Amino acid sequence: MDTQVKTPWAPGVQPLIESEKLQQRIAELAAQITRDYAGKDLVLVGVLKGCFLFMADLCRKIELPLRCDFLGVSSYGDETRSSGVIRITSDVSRPVLGAEVLLVEDIVDTGLTISYLLENLRARRPRTVKVCTLLDKPARRRVQVPIDYRGFTVPDRFVVGYGLDYQGLYRNLPYIGQIEG
Repeated sequence: MDTQVKTPWAPGVQPLIESEKLQQRIAELAAQITRDYAGKDLVLVGVLKGCFLFMADLCRKIELPLRCDFLGVSSYGDETRSSGVIRITSDVSRPVLGAEVLLVEDIVDTGLTISYLLENLRARRPRTVKVCTLLDKPARRRVQVPIDYRGFTVPDRFVVGYGLDYQGLYRNLPYIGQIEG
């Protein structure tokens, strides 16, 4: 994909990370996770809604038996910046007691959501909890959090596509783009 070509139905979005590059990096992350969790009871816990495309591609490339579960979390509403108020909208469906939990996130921005979720999940007594994020935006960090698996570091711009949205739109873009303006 030519990263200079815009999607006709998303004229205000400038491509930032092309689809092929996303898939290549996800395969690399999955290979590392496969090595690191060989022989362990792995549970991927995706942070909805933004992680759904990333987690689907990631889990298909991990060559291990694993369980998938999800947490629904909101901190943006319809804004382009996090409100800082984290709200759980849905919880995991099964206990994670004694499991190796890999928290799968679309983007780590301020760090507030991941920090909150790590604390919340650790209280459930898994064996370990680690973080895998497709995108890391360190320029906005307010709380330092451990990131064990990182896809890409992105600049301080509002990004959409490949699961990430703006007011519910653009999740279905096959690439990561930035809102112009």
